[in-house]
Amino acid sequence: MRRRTLLAGLTAGLAATGTPALAAGPGTGGRRVLHVRPGDSVQAAVDAVTGPGWTIVVHPGTYREVVTVPADKAGLTLRGASHDPRATVLVYDNANGTKKPDGTTYGTAGSATFSSAAPGLTVQGLTLANDWLRADHPDITGTQAVAAYVTGDRSRFADVRFLAHQDTLFADTTALDAFDRQYYSRCHIEGDVDFVFGRARAVFDDCRFHTLRRDVAFTPKGMVFAPATARANPYGFLAVRGRFTSGAEDAAYKLARPWVPSYETTAWPSLVVRDSWIGPGIDPAAPYTNMREAYPWQTMRFREYGNAGPGAVIPEPDNRPQLTPAEAAVHTRRTYLGDWRPYDRR
Repeated sequence: MRRRTLLAGLTAGLAATGTPALAAGPGTGGRRVLHVRPGDSVQAAVDAVTGPGWTIVVHPGTYREVVTVPADKAGLTLRGASHDPRATVLVYDNANGTKKPDGTTYGTAGSATFSSAAPGLTVQGLTLANDWLRADHPDITGTQAVAAYVTGDRSRFADVRFLAHQDTLFADTTALDAFDRQYYSRCHIEGDVDFVFGRARAVFDDCRFHTLRRDVAFTPKGMVFAPATARANPYGFLAVRGRFTSGAEDAAYKLARPWVPSYETTAWPSLVVRDSWIGPGIDPAAPYTNMREAYPWQTMRFREYGNAGPGAVIPEPDNRPQLTPAEAAVHTRRTYLGDWRPYDRR
């Protein structure tokens, strides 16, 4: 029950999903700004956006609703009014196996609390959460419950908390042959199974990855990353200057396993973790594992470089492939993001 208790403790009494009172904020100089307050709907604000470059300011509170940003809302900024991302929470509780009114299920991507296909999206200073719990739904076997499903090129998240259990952040692309770029800075991402996954070209800069305690008898309890990078894409996930912490016992988690989807069996998952602190929750002797034996992790593009901490020691070198210095010079946020420089906006 940890997820539900956490959210209630942060935002008790503030949940609302009514019709918004939307207005351009004072002193905006004619800029297109909409304000959402408790009792309003974030989705209604998104729907009210009529062109590129709008900003939606979400004031502190809990907004229990599903929010979808379509591709035609290019250049949208969604930000919390508070400096504390814990003060503004967007949350819902669908899972892969949750039934829709028509009797079908949502599926993994459809379970997301927040979804965006809009290019040029910026999200800043709030929490995106899915508080669906396995223990509450023993009849549901599709237990993936996504907090955020992100596609669209040049999607930027800064000071955002992503909270769920299985499949927390689905960092994907608009099409199998698209190399959409995403940038996450100073974010907190937590979960248990494959909680950062997808085929996006994504940079995680100065982010915290937190593995949750999980009440199961087997190990590993779960994995942080499950990239599904397209074979033609030279770059997948890059975690740089990150911190890997854990609420579980030592060595209970793997750093990653490759995801080769049934609909894209040519995928060649790519992950680089570099210049990061890896805590004792990650198994140092065998930090990678397989999702399917037909696609062994050793054949994937998994590499590390310059990491420290008890979860980064290398007792078995064959189990922890390292970049050479020359290779490390290529695996940088500039290389991954190309002519898009969101990190210059700090």
